[in-house]
Amino acid sequence: LFQDTTLSTEYDRAAEKMQEGLARHLYHPGLQRYARSGYRKGKGYELDEVIDVSLLGLAVLGALPAEDPRMARTVEAIQRQLWLKTPVAGCARYQDDVYYRPDDCPGDVPGNPWFISTLWLGEYFIVRAKNLQQLQEAIPYLEWCVENALPSGVLAEQVHPVTGSPLSVSPLTWSHSALVWTVLQYVEKSDSLKK
Repeated sequence: LFQDTTLSTEYDRAAEKMQEGLARHLYHPGLQRYARSGYRKGKGYELDEVIDVSLLGLAVLGALPAEDPRMARTVEAIQRQLWLKTPVAGCARYQDDVYYRPDDCPGDVPGNPWFISTLWLGEYFIVRAKNLQQLQEAIPYLEWCVENALPSGVLAEQVHPVTGSPLSVSPLTWSHSALVWTVLQYVEKSDSLKK
């Protein structure tokens, strides 16, 4: 497998076809951003217009370049529609997420802020950064996690959108591992940009 240029070329072509497929089938020209999925409708399909933080995976996992204008508009939509406009702030998973949604939650809150969702935004800015100044854009997302951890350092799955109290599982290993991963990615990117 190693140094097999034939396979390498074949895999590069497959990756290009996947990128073309993402643009052709999941990009929503009307919304000027990517859709989270498509579903059958009649003889065709319709795009799911719900904004979802998992769309960041397109850039973070390398399916699309982070600086692609279509991806940048998708990130702007995520920030605009999923970043909470409460004193707690943080990023919800998707529009109208009702999982553990408190009864006293304001109607304009898209969902509870999750540590993982907030860290995915940070990861996007790490991947996109071309210099140390741009890398700083990831810091507020890391700081949000520190500010919303329990005094012991424990991270919950999500927090109350108004009070900041932990909701659902606490501690959640996934939240902790996502924070560690994002910090490691930050340090690695910082080191590479200093060279």
